[in-house]
Amino acid sequence: MRISRRAFAAAAVAVLLPLSACGSGGDQGGSGDASGKVEGDITFQTWNLRANFKPYFEGLIAEFEKKYPGTDVKWVDQPAEGYADKISADAAGGTLPDVVNVSPDLVAPLAKAGLALDLDKAAPQYKKEYLPGAWDGHRIPGMTGTYAFPWYLNTGPLFYNKTLFRQAGLDPEKPPKTYGELFSAALRLAEKSDGKVATLANVPTIEDFGRYGVPLMNKEGTAFTFNDAKGVELLAKYKELYDAKALDPQALTATPESSGKKFLTGAVAMNPGSALDLGNFKKQAPSLYKNIGITDQITSTGHVNMYVMGVMVNSQSKRKPAAVAFAHFVTDAAHQMSFAKKVAIFPSTAGSLDDPYFTKEDGTDETRVRVAAAKSLKTAVNYTPVLFSEQMKIALRNEVAKALQGKQSPKEALDNAVKECDRLLKQQG
Repeated sequence: MRISRRAFAAAAVAVLLPLSACGSGGDQGGSGDASGKVEGDITFQTWNLRANFKPYFEGLIAEFEKKYPGTDVKWVDQPAEGYADKISADAAGGTLPDVVNVSPDLVAPLAKAGLALDLDKAAPQYKKEYLPGAWDGHRIPGMTGTYAFPWYLNTGPLFYNKTLFRQAGLDPEKPPKTYGELFSAALRLAEKSDGKVATLANVPTIEDFGRYGVPLMNKEGTAFTFNDAKGVELLAKYKELYDAKALDPQALTATPESSGKKFLTGAVAMNPGSALDLGNFKKQAPSLYKNIGITDQITSTGHVNMYVMGVMVNSQSKRKPAAVAFAHFVTDAAHQMSFAKKVAIFPSTAGSLDDPYFTKEDGTDETRVRVAAAKSLKTAVNYTPVLFSEQMKIALRNEVAKALQGKQSPKEALDNAVKECDRLLKQQG
C-alpha cells in the first residue's frame, strides 16, 4: 500500500515528469533579498523531461522571456539516473543552477547548507496561492522557513476486487477506510479462502505508520519516534496478518510490479495503482476489470498521503529576482493546470483541484481515477519525513521483515530501526 517518494519520482521520470534547475554565486545564507528588477540570465535544470515535454518547456520559457524583457532562461536537462548525486556535486562545486526542481528529501541538505532560498522570508506573498499541505512539504524539521515552491502533487487510489470481497461475505460497496477496518476485512478474506487470498502484498512503510497516526519524528527533527506504542501496535497487526496469510507470503520481497501481478491474478484483494492500471486490467483481466472497486488510501487520520515535487531557488544566485519570478511562473496556477493536462499529475495551487477537469467524470477510466485522487489531495499530507533517506527506508524494511518472520518482536524491530535511522540522521549533519 505504498508508492515511495523516490519511486514516485522515478515514475514521474518514466510516466509523469521531473524537473529541476540551478545557478551560482551571490549572497550567503538561505534567505536573501529577492526584490528588484526581474532581468538577466538564469539557468533552469530539469530531470529527464526534454524527451517528452520539450515543446511545453520551450513555450513556457518563451512566455516568461516575453513577459520579462531582458531575461534569458537557459534550460538544462539532466538524466534520471544519478540526479541526487549531480545536485550534490553542483552544490559542493558552487555550480548549482539558479532554479532547481527538487523533492523534499533533496532540498533538505541544500537548505541546511544555506543554498536553498527561504521563501517565507524572500517571497512570502506567494504562500496563499498554494495548498497549505503542499507549501509545508518543503519545510525542514529543526529549521524555520519553506525552501521550494510546491509544484506537482500525486497520490494513488486503492483498487480492490469486489468479487473476492463478495465471496468472503464482505460488502463490496463498503471497502475498508481505516486500518482497523482493513485488518478485520483482511482476516475475514484469509479465513474464508483458507489462506489462498491475501488482502495486501506489501509490508508497512513509513507512510503507513504516518497514516496510522504514529508520530514519526520529534519536532526538533533530531530523532525518530515511530517505535512508540502506536507504532508497535501497527507492526503487531501486520504480524497477525502475515501469520494468517492475510498478508501475502512474498510481501517481504515484493515490488510494485510483483504486487500488481498478484492483484491481477486474484491472489491479492487490494492494491494501490493508477489510471494506467485500469487499462491493463481491461486488456489482461476483463473479469477483474468488471468487478474493480476504487477507494481512497487506508488511513486512520482522515488524511491520505501525497507526494510533492518542488522548484527551489538557489540562495547564491546572482539573479535572485529573476530566479524567484521564474520559479513562481513555472508553479503558478495557470501553468500547473496546463501541465497537469499533459501528464498524470495534480496541481498544488489553491482552488485548482476544483476545476471541472478534476471534478467531473466522463465515463473513462482515466477520469474516474483522476477525480477520486484529486478529491483526496485537497487535505492530503506528505507523511514521509523530509529527513527520511533511502538508507533509512531500507533499515526500516529490514527490521519489519525480521518482526514478521518472528525473529524479533515488533517492539525490538522498531527500536532497532529507530536506532539505525537516528545514527544515519546524525551522519547527515
